[in-house]
Amino acid sequence: MKLRVLIDNNTYIDQYFLGEPALSYYIESGDKRILFDTGYSDAFMYNARKMGIDLGNLTHIILSHGHNDHTGGLAYLKEKFDLKETELIAHPACFNEKKAPEGNIGAPVTEKEMRSLCRLNLKKEPFWVDEEMVFLGEIQERLPFEKRKCMGQCRDGGSWEADHVTEDSAAVFKTPKGLFIVTGCSHSGICNIIEQAKDVCRCGRIAGVIGGFHLFNVDERLEDTIRYLRQTDAEMLYPCHCVSFAVKAKMNETMPVREVGTGMTIEL
Repeated sequence: MKLRVLIDNNTYIDQYFLGEPALSYYIESGDKRILFDTGYSDAFMYNARKMGIDLGNLTHIILSHGHNDHTGGLAYLKEKFDLKETELIAHPACFNEKKAPEGNIGAPVTEKEMRSLCRLNLKKEPFWVDEEMVFLGEIQERLPFEKRKCMGQCRDGGSWEADHVTEDSAAVFKTPKGLFIVTGCSHSGICNIIEQAKDVCRCGRIAGVIGGFHLFNVDERLEDTIRYLRQTDAEMLYPCHCVSFAVKAKMNETMPVREVGTGMTIEL
C-alpha cells in the first residue's frame, strides 16, 4: 500500500505544492488506484499533476463524509475526467444537504448527479473492496468518551435537523504490519473507528492511522483518547487536518506523533 498526501492544511518548505484546510489522499493498493476525499477545491488536482499522478485512471473514489472540505473537489474532478468506470464509495447520507451559520457546508454535487457520472456505491454496512481493503460504513458508538457532536444541520429532501455526521467513516488496509486506517475527520470518534476496524477485520494489531481526529482542546476527552491510542501500540500516528497544535504536542509527550504535509508519502 502506498499513500500520497494530495492536500493537507500543512505544506513543506522547498516543496512547492498547494495547501488548504482540507484533506485528500491518493492511494495505491494492489491493482486499485484510490482517491480518498477531494479537498475544498481543485488544488488536489494541481498537486497530483506535479506529483505525476494520473487522476484520470482512478478505480475508486472513497468519501469519508459529506463536508465540503472533503467533497468540494468533486465539482472540478467531474469536469476534468470521465468517471464512468470509477466506483465511488460512501455512506448513503454523504450527499445530504448540510448547512452551518456560515452557509452551505455540504457536497457541491448531488447523489443523483453522481449516479449519472460514476458507479455510485452507497454503503451503510462495511464493504470490502477486495481482500485487503474495507470501507467501514457507519461507525458504531462504542466508547463513552466519544459521543457524536452536532455539526450544523442536514436534510435529505425533508426538514432541516441537527447533523451528527452519522455518515462519517474510514477506510482500512490490511498490511503485513497490521491494519492501517485512513480517516477524514473522525467525527464519529477516532477510537470508535479503530474499534470498528478491529472488529470488521478481525485483527487487533494496528500499524498506523492517518487523517483528521477532530480534536482541538487539551481536556479530559483527549486524555481518554491518548490512553486508548497508547494501548493500540500503533507505530505510525499521523494526526492532521482537524487536530490542533496543542493536541499534537500533548499526544507527542507520551507517544510518537508524525508530521503530515502535502506531498508526503507512506509505503507499507
